[in-house]
Amino acid sequence: MQSMTTRQPHALHASAHSADTRRAVTEPQQFPPLELVNRPTVPTEQAAHYLLRRPQTLRGWASAETFPDGLRPVRINGRLGWPVAGIRAVLGVA
Repeated sequence: MQSMTTRQPHALHASAHSADTRRAVTEPQQFPPLELVNRPTVPTEQAAHYLLRRPQTLRGWASAETFPDGLRPVRINGRLGWPVAGIRAVLGVA
């Protein structure tokens, strides 16, 4: 029978997981150049990258319906999809 004091390695593992999670959140994600995107929509994080905004800004636009013209997001399985054509139009590269 094991005693309750053998749980300490699990606590160390949990802190390592937290550090990995923090590192993953703070490292910038790599997205392809907008010219190479051939999908009709992109996720919020990717759209924010192209628009030089924070993802939370785009979520706020979607919630308040205050997004730029042509950039109305669509809901795909509960997630926001931002139209690539709209991103290109806002940036003036369409």
